[in-house]
Amino acid sequence: MEQQELIPHLFRTEYRKIVSVLCKRFGLEQIAAAEDIAGETFLTAAQHWAINGLPREPVAWMYTVAKNKAKNYLHRSSLFQQKIIPALIAQGLQQYEPEIDLSEKNVYDSQLQMMFAICHPAIPATAQIALALRLLCGFGIEEIANAFLCSKETITKRLSRGKARLRTENVRIQFPPAPEIDKRLASVLTTLYLLFNEGYYSETNDAVLQEDICLEAMRLTQLLLEHEQTRLPQVNALLALMCFHASRFEARKNNNGEMILYADQDENCWNYALISKGAELLQCASQGQTISTYHLEASIAYWHTKKTDTKEKWENILQLYNQLLQISYSPIAALNRTYALSRANSRQEGIKEAEKLKLTGNPYYFTLLAELYTGLDNKQALAHLQTAWSLAKSTADKNILSKRIVGFSPMRNDFNRNQQ
Repeated sequence: MEQQELIPHLFRTEYRKIVSVLCKRFGLEQIAAAEDIAGETFLTAAQHWAINGLPREPVAWMYTVAKNKAKNYLHRSSLFQQKIIPALIAQGLQQYEPEIDLSEKNVYDSQLQMMFAICHPAIPATAQIALALRLLCGFGIEEIANAFLCSKETITKRLSRGKARLRTENVRIQFPPAPEIDKRLASVLTTLYLLFNEGYYSETNDAVLQEDICLEAMRLTQLLLEHEQTRLPQVNALLALMCFHASRFEARKNNNGEMILYADQDENCWNYALISKGAELLQCASQGQTISTYHLEASIAYWHTKKTDTKEKWENILQLYNQLLQISYSPIAALNRTYALSRANSRQEGIKEAEKLKLTGNPYYFTLLAELYTGLDNKQALAHLQTAWSLAKSTADKNILSKRIVGFSPMRNDFNRNQQ
């Protein structure tokens, strides 16, 4: 890999590790210092490698630089000078070299503990996601701003407030005590779920998919499964859900980066290894008595890995949506449940249920109505398509709807947003 490609690659993979370890070493009140040291490490690498060429072990080289910079920071810090050194002298130690542990185990532990820290219940959800993208995924401020469709200034403020809350709440980078794990884990899983969705349903720069964000969410969820105390059914279920959706990454975009809806996807482009992994994870998730929303959504996603339409498929999906809405209501789940009802029973029944929802500000509501009315009342169907177009927020959605409007024809299973 050439230097111009290697630096960005290493920034994405190693920045988060260095920051997590240093935050654990310094404390979250020194989070800015940890980020500065990590940033300076990459700047030093870029400058040195441009002149002297790539070292034999680039990662080890960077870790050495990061350790040295961290040690220099500790030696310069007033806390170190005023408290630690006098205490060491009192113990008869004239010299002390602070340890910066960038071993594989400490890197893993630090990232896992950082995950629980930034997903502290006192941190707002939007700040948790921004902090996760920055500290755990290595995304730059501009990339995060693009993901949230807002300015860099907004993200900078959001990150600053999140970091300030970490300090005021005296949050520590450590694994929660056993009695608190389930409670804290719920916040972590919510953040990872939202993180994955941020990539999967992204409207950033009119892109259909920000695959990197999805893959980072999957990587962090996998970290939880590698720890004995968080290897729990709901974690397996969440990663299963991600695997089923991720299996269609390649089939979901055409060569121009435009969305290919579920009904039009080439099954040969699906990743069946990921589907198989998702099925295994879902099987592991079945242990225990608790059924989470992740179990139900993963089960729905599993049925969508079987593209052939059968009554059994839609009846199972309908029952799963019924359970999901009882646990946690959402407009999208309600719309998808109504679509499943129309496939399991009849479009007339689907229309009756859909019109009860009255989600008149939601473009997917009108897309659903257009699908259900097609062939029964094409004038109504076309009117609903036009309303959906007027409400659509992304260029990708508007383009799909425009094509349907210009050459109005049956939409063939195109509604189901959750399975795009």
